This record gives sequence, C-alpha cells and structure tokens, in this order.
Amino acid sequence: MAKLWQRESLHFHFMLLPALALVIIFNIYPMSGIILAFKDFAPTKGIWGSPWAGWDHFKFVLANPESAKILRNTLIISFGKIITLIIVPVVFALLLNEIRLRWFKRTVQTVVYLPHFLSWVVVAGILKDILSLDGPVNWVFHHWFGFEPQMFLGSNHWFRSIIISTNVWKEFGFSTIIYLAALTSINPSLYEAAEIDGAGRFKKLLHITLPGIAMTIALLATLSLNGVLNAGFDQVFNMYNALVLDSGDIIDTYVYRSGLQSAQYEVATAIGLANSAVSFLLVVFTYSMASKFANYRIF
Repeated sequence: MAKLWQRESLHFHFMLLPALALVIIFNIYPMSGIILAFKDFAPTKGIWGSPWAGWDHFKFVLANPESAKILRNTLIISFGKIITLIIVPVVFALLLNEIRLRWFKRTVQTVVYLPHFLSWVVVAGILKDILSLDGPVNWVFHHWFGFEPQMFLGSNHWFRSIIISTNVWKEFGFSTIIYLAALTSINPSLYEAAEIDGAGRFKKLLHITLPGIAMTIALLATLSLNGVLNAGFDQVFNMYNALVLDSGDIIDTYVYRSGLQSAQYEVATAIGLANSAVSFLLVVFTYSMASKFANYRIF
C-alpha cells in the first residue's frame, strides 16, 4: 500500500481522477435507478418517495402469460444467431484459406467484412424495401417460380429466419477474420510433413487445419453463451411490427414497450434487472468454462 502512494507515482493516480469521476457519474450512479423495480412509482413523489412494493413486480412478470412467449422467442433467436455465427464463419474461413490467389482472397475478405459497419437502421430500411410485396424478392419468386407474394416481415413463419439469416450476413465477415488469424498460427511444417506422407487437401484440412483452430472455435462459442438473453434489440426493434409479435417479441423490445410506451416503469425495470442478473451469472459461467477448457483468462 505504501508503494502505491509513493511520491513518484502519485501524479499517475491523480490522472485517473477524471476517468473515475466519469465512471461514477455515468455508470455507477445511474444504477441506483434499479430501486424502481421494488417501488410503486408515483411521479409526484419521485423514486425515493414512492412506496415500496417488494417483489410484486417480479411476481407480476412471472405470472404474465406473455413472459413464456417472450422468453421462448428470445432463446430461439439467440441460439439461432449463436449457432449460425459459429458454423458459417468457420466454413467460410476454411474455404477462403484454400484460395491461393492472395488479391482475390483479400478482396473477398474485405467485401464480406463491410456489412459489419452498417447500422441496423440502414439495413432494416433496405430489407423492408427488398422484402416488401412489390419488392425484387417477391417479383423473382412470383415471375420465375410461380409463388404467391409473401409479406416476409409480416409473417410469423418467416420472421425469425429472416432475423437470424440477416444477422449472419451482417456479422459473419467479422468472425471470419478471427478464424483466418487463428489459421495463420498453424505451423506450416505440419502441412509439409503431411504432403510428404501423401495427404491431400481434404485430409490436411481434416487432420491439421480443423484441430489447429479448434481451441479458437471452443473459446468463441463459450464466450458467446453469455449473450443468450440478448437477442439483439437494434435489429429486432427496427424490423418487427405488430403482426409478428408472437414470433419476434423479445425481452428487450418488451421492456421498451412496457417502460416507454405503456409507462409501466417499475415492470420494465424489474424485467431489465432480472435479465441483467441472469446475464451476469452467464458471464461468470462462460468465463469459468473458457478458463477451464481454453485457458482463457483476463484477470
């Protein structure tokens, strides 16, 4: 402790004060608002003057018949995103790694990475035009294959698939770069030894490349589990509508509708608090799993 406050290093501690003040003001102090989950909020009395409600809001959420539907939608969309964002980037990285033309490989890598920089507001606007009744997708299916026009973003049958597939299109380029970086760490002498033994491309892929990035796949898959209850508010909020609430209403959009549109601030806070508590436990669990199986440590 004495070394911590030595005169030579004291100015470094004072340099931390502005950052510490910002964290307290914008990150720690607003967390006091979670007390709203345990109050019957009266605007005239304020948060601290409102009477206590105990666990009533949590009991109301658990008894709400919509809760099961919202949790099911969240889990289906989240797991769909997690699984597809593991399989697609790995397969694409392996295929891209087999290309010998470096300029073509870099061009493809850049092109698939570009959608990552687009916001969901922009992507949702484009998709609404493309998937509309008179959009190009319906035109092709109707005139070329004879299918009747579909309201893709207004159909509970199509909505989850569209959410998951568009998320893959937007984000798989970013994950591909991580796997390509992992591929560069494989010792080239292993491939030379395999060639001497007569191994073809497929056998080298199966016995050298895949085992070489298996740890990276396991690490990213494990860490992605902490987002199981986060199905992506930005994407769903910009693409859903009243027609697809049965298949597209997730926890985050329900919190938004309850808190800001229906003025049920206490209920929205209770749902958000429960969601954060479960997410925290998932973060601790996935970190311990990553530390145990992939030797991944931050602290």
